[in-house]
Amino acid sequence: MSAARTAPTAPTEPVRYERHGPVAVVTMDRPDYRNAQHSAMTYALDRAFYRAADDDEVKVVVLAGAGKHFSAGHDIGTLERDAHLPFDRKAGLWWDHSDKTGAESRFARESEVYLGMCRRWRELPKPVIASVQGACVAGGLMLAWVCDLIVASDDAFFADPVVRMGIPGVEYFAHPWVMPPRIAKEFLYTGDRMSAQRAYEVGMVNRVVPRGELADHTMELATRIAEMPRMGLALTKRAVNQAEDLQGLHTGMDSVFGLHHLAHAHNAETAKDSLGGMDARAMKAAGAKEAGA
Repeated sequence: MSAARTAPTAPTEPVRYERHGPVAVVTMDRPDYRNAQHSAMTYALDRAFYRAADDDEVKVVVLAGAGKHFSAGHDIGTLERDAHLPFDRKAGLWWDHSDKTGAESRFARESEVYLGMCRRWRELPKPVIASVQGACVAGGLMLAWVCDLIVASDDAFFADPVVRMGIPGVEYFAHPWVMPPRIAKEFLYTGDRMSAQRAYEVGMVNRVVPRGELADHTMELATRIAEMPRMGLALTKRAVNQAEDLQGLHTGMDSVFGLHHLAHAHNAETAKDSLGGMDARAMKAAGAKEAGA
């Protein structure tokens, strides 16, 4: 008989919060799992962003990941995975998913912890800078894309490989807005890794810096931005976000979120599970093979 699947006792807080003058640094802190996002991390991030929003001394927020990687995406396979557990809902009025089944459960949960949370964080009325190193994959893209600016290290790479699951991209479907549509199609169709330099060339990343200089360069940029008036920054952010929404970002995401869940339902009927039988190990192996590792 196989051993029981148990999570480590007394898990540490998955997000760290620090303030350096006018800059709040929010750090995902699950480096052993490449900062894979379980629900506990999602709600910890939400608390951290609210803390930064409420602190009048904070002018700019930096989002970072501890260890070698920014984030390998959603947690689909660690011992601390908690998708089945209830949490106090913050991003919408959908019901508790934990006592439901099928699409009724999955749609409610993902409306909250994926699409809903990311939309909340995009509207934080202070500039947010993503400081990205190593892997920024699938759900990691969502976290980077809600930020206003992205500073990447030269070893960073970006990928959305979920088409391998038969699913048309991650829940926060910003692909055709953060890069040209034909590049977005290639990015999704192949599932290939995009280097930091290529991400810079297509306009998805603001700056690429040496790995050892990432934290300092990001802090320097954040500190410079923090010299601007708070209200000016907030209104400028809102102006650009509204322009994106007028270009279809918000409604486009709504429509693709429905397609995303159609794919989950199709998988549940025709494959091993709602992920098309692609667990964390299979996804990692496929990615490593295509990267030539």
